[in-house]
Amino acid sequence: MNPTNIPECPSSTILALNDCLTVLNGKWKVPIIGTLLFGPKRFRDLESTIQKITPRMLSKELRELEINHIITRNVYDEKPVRIEYELTPSGQSLKPILEAMVEWGAQHRSDVFTKTESDK
Repeated sequence: MNPTNIPECPSSTILALNDCLTVLNGKWKVPIIGTLLFGPKRFRDLESTIQKITPRMLSKELRELEINHIITRNVYDEKPVRIEYELTPSGQSLKPILEAMVEWGAQHRSDVFTKTESDK
């Protein structure tokens, strides 16, 4: 019973948020997913698009996203072998979330810089 009539957060909400944050944990996973929303990419394409990520970190993050079924690694039997990464249906389902994050981030940046300029 809640004597203050403040709604309680269900434990299932916290569990779902923790699951989401576990999958998206880290500095690079969201930029990788955001890049792959525009279509399959090769390792070098990802590396050149996502500034400041090291090859080692990109490789690690791609492996973790693959383990969590957010991306697939497609190996094409060509000479030389071509490897591309693309979003799974689960990864594609993140699109509206990332679009909302982009919108919020752009607005927040604008608000912060406008406030900072007016404080001078």
